[in-house]
Amino acid sequence: MKIDILTLFPQMFDGVLNSSILKKAQDKGAVEYGVTDFRNYAANKHYKVDDYPYGGGAGMVLAAQPLFDAVEALTEEAETTNPRIILMCPQGERLTQRKLEELAEEDHLIFVCGHYEGYDERIREYLVTDEISIGDYVLTGGELASMVVIDGVTRLLPEVLGNQESALKDSHSSGMLEHPHYTRPADFRGMQVPDILLSGHHEKIERWRYLQSLKRTYERRPDLIDFESLSEEEQQYLKDSSGK
Repeated sequence: MKIDILTLFPQMFDGVLNSSILKKAQDKGAVEYGVTDFRNYAANKHYKVDDYPYGGGAGMVLAAQPLFDAVEALTEEAETTNPRIILMCPQGERLTQRKLEELAEEDHLIFVCGHYEGYDERIREYLVTDEISIGDYVLTGGELASMVVIDGVTRLLPEVLGNQESALKDSHSSGMLEHPHYTRPADFRGMQVPDILLSGHHEKIERWRYLQSLKRTYERRPDLIDFESLSEEEQQYLKDSSGK
């Protein structure tokens, strides 16, 4: 996968893209990152990328020309015809694991990280393919938000994680929150690992994990559960475990 990032602050990505899993992914050849200062595409001698909004109002608006030209240059360089062009914006679609899984199937992603008051609306209408928000709040720019999406996508690429099954069993990947995990020692300060996990009975362990996942989701994110699809046994388990 090729991931391009359009930003006014390319130095913000130095540590993130060159650390941990994101660096390992690039070293393995699973992904190639490109960070571009789109100020370089401004068609004026002062490299100005923003201007006052028509109609007046507070703040400055990012102009269309530098971003259109930058995207066209990156697309031509990468020889891709249909990249996903992602605008990081608090007005966008709320990021979910399903969205990350969808984006992980693409060959080329281009992230647009804005600053100032907003974007020229023509960027939304005629340039980008996706608008994504990482939550109902506003940051100073799109850089931190794009790092979240890039991290979430990259770890899903083949051979990036040491055990690809880890990604498949993440919270939200199955539609529910992940079950509890334990490691050695089995007895830590009197706090015991559940006996079932020490039994060696894999079928029973998987069933326990599923029920624990169901319980945790019910307690923390009941909106994720389709109660009508649960068996009578599972519904009864939730009632018994919650005391309701």
